[in-house]
Order: sequence, then C-alpha cells, then structure tokens
Amino acid sequence: MKKIVIAPDSFKGSLAAIDVARAIAEGLHRVWPLAACVLVPMADGGGGTLDAVLSAGGERRKSRVAGAAGHCVTAAFGIVEREGRRLAIIEVAQVVGITEPSGMAAPVGARSSQGVGELMRQVLDLGIRDFLIGLGGSSTNDGGAGLLTGLGARLLGEDQCAIPPQPDALTRIRQVDISALDPRLATCRITILSDVNNPLTGPRGATAIFGPQKGVTPDLQDRYDRAIAGFARLAEEALGRRAADNPGAGAAGGLGFALQLIGGEFRSGAEVIADLLKLDDALAGADWLITGEGRSDMQTLLGKTPQVVARRAALQGVPATLLSGGIDRAALVALGETFAGCFSLVFGPLTLADAIADSAGLLADSAEQMARLLSATRHS
Repeated sequence: MKKIVIAPDSFKGSLAAIDVARAIAEGLHRVWPLAACVLVPMADGGGGTLDAVLSAGGERRKSRVAGAAGHCVTAAFGIVEREGRRLAIIEVAQVVGITEPSGMAAPVGARSSQGVGELMRQVLDLGIRDFLIGLGGSSTNDGGAGLLTGLGARLLGEDQCAIPPQPDALTRIRQVDISALDPRLATCRITILSDVNNPLTGPRGATAIFGPQKGVTPDLQDRYDRAIAGFARLAEEALGRRAADNPGAGAAGGLGFALQLIGGEFRSGAEVIADLLKLDDALAGADWLITGEGRSDMQTLLGKTPQVVARRAALQGVPATLLSGGIDRAALVALGETFAGCFSLVFGPLTLADAIADSAGLLADSAEQMARLLSATRHS
C-alpha cells in the first residue's frame, strides 16, 4: 500500500476531523510504516468547517458579537487566500451554536441570529468581500431576521417602532426597512455551505423539520411557521427578490433564506470544501480512500462528506471505505453501493460516553484491523 487518502468529517462531540484523520493514520502505520497517508480533514458546512478549512493554512481570528440570547460571545472565523482574494470563513455555530449553553438556556422564541450579521459586518470592515458561510449546528429559528438586522436592516411595527428579530415578535412586523442595509453587500460574493435543501416554511421547512431539536414544541410549530412566512413576504418585497421556496432556504432556521435574499449562492458544503482543500489532487495516484463521520445512516447518501469524497474517489478509480463511530444497520445495503466496506469503531458493548472518551484509540485500532485484513487478502 503506497498512498492512502484519509478524508473524514469530524466526529461531533468527540474529535475534530484532523484528529480523526491522524488517529486513522496511526493505526495504518502500525501495519504499513512506510505508507504515505495524505490527510484531508473534511466538513460539509456544519460544525468543524472552520477547523477543516484552516487545516490547510490560513489565519484564525476572533470577534465579539451577539450570541443567540443577545449576550456577547467570542466567535472564531478564518481568513484564507483564494484566487488572489481574501476569503472569510464563517461558521454559524461559532455564533449561535446549538451546543452553546447560554444561548440554549433562552427559549427558542427569544433567540436571534443577529450576531451572524454583526460578524459579517466586521469582516466587511477588514476589506473582505468573499464569504464562505457554513450553516450547520445553529440554535436559532428566526427566519434569518436577526442576520438582516445585524447587517443594518430594521424591522418596524404598526407605529414604526423597532421589533426585535425573534420568533415571538415576528408577527408584529409590518415593514422591513432596508434603507440602512450595508451597501457593501452589493459587491460581495457569498457562498452558503450546507447539506440541507429544505424550503423556508411548510411541512419540510425550517420550523417543522429542524425546530424540535432547537426547542420548538408542537404547540408553537404552526405559530412560528406562519410568523416566519409573514416576515419572509415583507423581506422579499423590500429586497425585490424571492428566496423562501429556494432549496436550502430552511437551513439554519432560515439563515439560508436571508443569505440567499442578499445574493448568496447555495452550494453543497462538502463539494466546496473538497475543492478548497484540493481533494482531487490528493486522490491522484492513491490506492485507497478512508472516510467517515460520527454516525452514518441513509442521510449520509444525501450529500454528506463521506458520500461526496467517495464519489470523487470513484472518478479516479480509488476504492473508498467508510469508518464511522456508528452505522445504522438498516442503511448497510445502500451504503454498500458506495463504499468498499463499512466499519464501526465499537468492538463490543460500550456506553456512548466511553466511546467518545476513547474515540482516537478506537479509530486507530479499527484502522489497524482494516489494514491487516487488506494485507492478508493481497498476500493470499
């Protein structure tokens, strides 16, 4: 075995993608000490996107902006050079993340994505006009109203008073005033990264599909969905553009809608990251690709990182194997059509907490056994 490309996503709550890749390489080198392991830590727009992009170089910066509940948070973002221009990488979860305790402590109806817009304006102040914005892992469900206010828009009620950009208040909006919307947005190139193609509202919309994990209870679902729909109509009228029915408008509680409304282009996060990290170049002449994620199931085959990198490997005749924290047995047949073997880390009964705590060791051990199996078949 001469060249092995290791291109996993992060294992949520456990290891960053680069650490996953390093652990797999450690196990492989136990069997093939001289194998060239090329590490390409991946992401698809969710948590870990910033770390994955910066693993190939770039500058990490931090800024203070409003969190989901209005308090200040320190949000990391990245700056890289691409095609002679500076490109900012913003991960929404850094600002309004669903794992951020103080934001999640507030009711979902009182949370806002305003800090995401504030961070974009601070990036604009640096002279940067190119954005990659990863939408995964958000705690907000405001239709992107907060983002627009963070960029200078105002939400006005009956008496022209300001309305907060929160789900509980959206029904009071009568006008979206964009007279102070940051004019620099007109010269920006905004690429929206996500693997979610849901519309903004309706039975497949942001509130119905993703709201429950953020705290939207059944009795609030219809109310918030209608409130977001009403806000969206006013926002579309103000900006002269339609976006509510676009694929991805429902991503990140409606941030996908707001970003498309101001000119953002919705793209597969894993495809964009693969291009940025030059995955195709890494696959040239490779003998094997190993990829993985925290848990693989049927959703994996809907544009998540493992499927995207496996498809690119197949175009170059490189077999791809899946090594994930857990695998849904019901999805094995479908996964088997894409991957040359699907493997889970767990060797026996184990609690989730113990598996997370020892994930690096489990990855290395599993990769070693995969390598031993392949070595045996090649010598038989």
